[in-house]
Amino acid sequence: MKKFLLYYNTTDLINSVFFLLLTAAVILWAPHVPHWYLFAAGNLLLVALVGFLAHIAARRGHFWNLLHGYYLLLCVPLAFKEMYHLVPAIHQVDYDAALIAIDRMIFGFDPTHWTMAWSSPLLTEILQIAYGTYYFLPLILTIDLYRKKRVRAFKHVFLFVMLGFYLSYIGYVAVPGIGPRFTLHEFADKDAELPGLLVTTFLRDNTNAGESIPRGTAYPAAKVQRDVFPSGHTEMTLIVMLIAFRYRARTRWLLLVGGSLLIIATVYLRYHYVIDLIAGATLAWLTLELGGYLDERWTRWREKTARTLAT
Repeated sequence: MKKFLLYYNTTDLINSVFFLLLTAAVILWAPHVPHWYLFAAGNLLLVALVGFLAHIAARRGHFWNLLHGYYLLLCVPLAFKEMYHLVPAIHQVDYDAALIAIDRMIFGFDPTHWTMAWSSPLLTEILQIAYGTYYFLPLILTIDLYRKKRVRAFKHVFLFVMLGFYLSYIGYVAVPGIGPRFTLHEFADKDAELPGLLVTTFLRDNTNAGESIPRGTAYPAAKVQRDVFPSGHTEMTLIVMLIAFRYRARTRWLLLVGGSLLIIATVYLRYHYVIDLIAGATLAWLTLELGGYLDERWTRWREKTARTLAT
């Protein structure tokens, strides 16, 4: 077993552990998770895929190393949609009232109402585009680092991004919420109250569809994904920006500007309360600290085990 695990980098370990925990969760709450057996089988298949890629990438070349890095493009959407069923199965209560109360305690008003005073179609268009770049920011950074042959930095992006996603998913279970576009505003009025110019409606519809409420969905507040607290958009964007500056990536200023607009968009576009952003920023710091600690410990274990097996 030790020899088998030697091929695993820290990201492989984190992915494997998380999907094994997901498997245990869907089995434990099976009566409340539709088609739980499909999720369990898919999780175990993905864990096997992680092991296969870890082993083959260690012995083969460029293509397999790239695939070994970018398999997160499969992990993230699978885990996200699985959380759609797990969150209400584990925790049936939404905490929007508490999140609203915290924002009002901090500011004395609802920030999403305050932003309406300076809204405009042009600003809405810019911020909706920025919000839509969420999954592209880590992709831009990894491509930049890989082209410069910054292999260690390239792998660290995946490590921190994956760990950050999974920690945010734990937050969704602990504090389910649906956000101010449903609780403080009329969801159906968003297009009229925050109109854009050319692509806002298209991007907004795509975001809604990704959260299980395509246009025309009846009772969208009941069916939307519970993914408000913490703000994963804030957490992941800060992680990407901080890593970009840590490794002096060529794209760091582009990521800083685009990422800053994205974070502003989370409140302006009514997806999040400000307390969600504060929690997301805190979780970004925790992710970088915990990720660094886990990477150091796992690397030491692999080196020590490799020496032991070689003697």
